[in-house]
Amino acid sequence: MNDTALDALSDATVLHREMEWSLNHITLAGLHWPAASSTNHCPVLMIHGWLDNALSFARLAPELAGQRDVYAVDLAGHGHSGHRPPGQGYLLMDYVADLAELVEACFRSERHPQVDLVGHSLGGIVGVLYAAAFPERVRRLVMIDSLGPISRQPEEVVGQMRKAIEKRMTGSAKHVVYPDLRAAAKARQGGMIPLSQEAAEMLVARSMEPRGDGFVWRTDPRLRHPSMIMMDESQVEACLGNVVTPTRFIKAEKGLLASRPELASRTNAITSLDLVSVAGGHHCHLDGDIGPVVDAVKGYLDDAK
Repeated sequence: MNDTALDALSDATVLHREMEWSLNHITLAGLHWPAASSTNHCPVLMIHGWLDNALSFARLAPELAGQRDVYAVDLAGHGHSGHRPPGQGYLLMDYVADLAELVEACFRSERHPQVDLVGHSLGGIVGVLYAAAFPERVRRLVMIDSLGPISRQPEEVVGQMRKAIEKRMTGSAKHVVYPDLRAAAKARQGGMIPLSQEAAEMLVARSMEPRGDGFVWRTDPRLRHPSMIMMDESQVEACLGNVVTPTRFIKAEKGLLASRPELASRTNAITSLDLVSVAGGHHCHLDGDIGPVVDAVKGYLDDAK
């Protein structure tokens, strides 16, 4: 573990530690923001979104770390974590299995038999599915602009499968080599989900590696391949209906879920759900004024019952 000074896009400089966790089939990496003093609070695990990394929580995590140990995990294929072996893809349920093994092997103890989970986007999907399957392991769950997996109609299953298999056979495009990290951040800034320059530069720092005279994405290119199979909406709602963990859904007013037609039924599916709306876009926990998100997450985790 190495202590690293992190400027969390604010006036505060916070120390975090690089972490590695060796699981049965993969090694995951991440960051640890230690509690300021001895604490009785259970640890907080933070799970980032698709194509992001643990630094997605670089601004939010330090705000929580005063009273508790906070960890942000790089999902498989992201950040500094290992990649899946050749011939495998990145199935959603494999992320859930990774989380289950991580909690069981590295975070559960007699003193703390549960964890708090905070997930953004894909991380929130992984977190809610884990909470549905292992409710006894999760004390509280917070989902940031996330409310269950993307679904497909049953009649779309075969087409989805064909598209994914064809992409697996053709493979990924060649790596793009960027002259420096600033150029890579510029590309990320204008991506499918736009970010400010500051937020893009922060995320890119953990997602790139040197190659020749420049930098390439460290992220596994197979993450961009289509999913082999996806749930339909009835399956998603059945999973959400099994969540008994106290859960807060932080909805970004300009986020990806703002106008989704299935939002109301999914919200009603989780009987223990508490909804908070905040200003901002999909990365409302990282970009712009994150104060409302900090209050919503910290207040919920502190409000133990």
